Amino acid sequence: MTQFLLNQQAITIDNIDPNLTVLNWLRTDRLRCGTKEGCASGDCGACTVVIGRVDEGKMRYQSANACLLLVGQLAGKQLLTVEDLADGGELHPLQHTLACGHASQCGFCTPGIVMSAFAMHKSGAAADSATVTHHLGGNLCRCTGYRPIVEAAKQILNMPCSDKFTASEAQTVKQLQALSVTSDDALLRPGSLEALADACLRYPQASLLAGGTDLNLRVTQVHQPHTRLISLAQVAELHGVTREGNQLIIGAMTSLDTLQHQLKTVIPTFSEMLNRFASQQIRNQGTIGGNIANASPIGDCAPALLALDARLRLRCGAHSREVALAEFFPGYRQTGLNPGEFISHIVIDDVTLSQNLRLWKVSKRREDDISAVFAAINLQVTHGVISYARIAFGGMAATPARAFSVEALLLGKPMDNTTLKAACAALAQDFSPLSDVRASAEYRSQVAQNLLKRYFLHITSDHAVEVTDYVG
Repeated sequence: MTQFLLNQQAITIDNIDPNLTVLNWLRTDRLRCGTKEGCASGDCGACTVVIGRVDEGKMRYQSANACLLLVGQLAGKQLLTVEDLADGGELHPLQHTLACGHASQCGFCTPGIVMSAFAMHKSGAAADSATVTHHLGGNLCRCTGYRPIVEAAKQILNMPCSDKFTASEAQTVKQLQALSVTSDDALLRPGSLEALADACLRYPQASLLAGGTDLNLRVTQVHQPHTRLISLAQVAELHGVTREGNQLIIGAMTSLDTLQHQLKTVIPTFSEMLNRFASQQIRNQGTIGGNIANASPIGDCAPALLALDARLRLRCGAHSREVALAEFFPGYRQTGLNPGEFISHIVIDDVTLSQNLRLWKVSKRREDDISAVFAAINLQVTHGVISYARIAFGGMAATPARAFSVEALLLGKPMDNTTLKAACAALAQDFSPLSDVRASAEYRSQVAQNLLKRYFLHITSDHAVEVTDYVG
């Protein structure tokens, strides 16, 4: 049974179809056509809705792509669409501001922009262009031009946050806390780590549903229906970042947005990298465990974690084991998971948290795009000599992978031009990239060398590396 709120209306659906997206349910079942279908892949933002949940007794609102969100994922939450914002015959203040600021023309993308702006306003974000771009980067507009949208959004962020949703917050919290979150026949919702392990053993062929931003593309793009899903959303042990002695422990269900905030002081480079990870809607729903488990060769989290020598805690029944992330990807889109096994946590030792870690993403667009090449480089230098080396790339092989030949060559060498030239040559021993729609093999190889040189230039302070040599 799936229970959630549609604005303030309690919705109960028995035996939910595990393939029913929020977008299709809104448009066909509820005839709420303000939520548009643009791309069905989470790229355009026209289908943006807002999801409300209770967090420490208060409502927290986040944007989400309705095309990639299953109705079953709404259990215990509140769903808001553009139709919910007006108060009687009066537009919501942010709708009025966008309209008066000439931030809408054809209107197809406008409802999604309105909902992203609503979530941004509720988050208490700063009223500057960079913040607006960060929050609205997942909303594309073909005809308006972005300047009036950005200017109107900045005005919105300077407005009071009080509205009818603020006035009814206590009632909404009470309603949500009264909802029952139980399993459906084809969508299981275990409530603990033990219950999850048991469900995975009973249904080893079931797909694990975390944020669904990649998994649900099977439904919308490949038209490959889910038969049975096991949701990880209710397993509290899988959420958040904690410490165990000298180790940083990241729960597999930690959203990328949460991760970005919680790593700001611990691994600031990782936090900054997530600014360029997809869109705000995707970061709100997508999880770090999901980004690893999909085994994409161009996933951004895996190379970063490889450069941090991360390990994965894998759970199967009552038993757990740890495996180095470097050993987790045996081949293209393959993982080292056994039947009934799942990722529970990511483990990072403090010793790998170097100030010299650099993470660089190269893509055709700066915002909301997939990497052509992703470089993660982490060297430690003692008395001018490289004493520790972890270098990983995405987009250079069938899996995210470390540059073992380059690492071995660097150890014990000085950070100088000779070492750099040899390291660039050694990249060819580690990678033979393919050509595809994002980049040619030659381009990828050259970019990888350029990024390695860029790293040396960043780290060396005595200009021991020449600026123009062997890198085009």
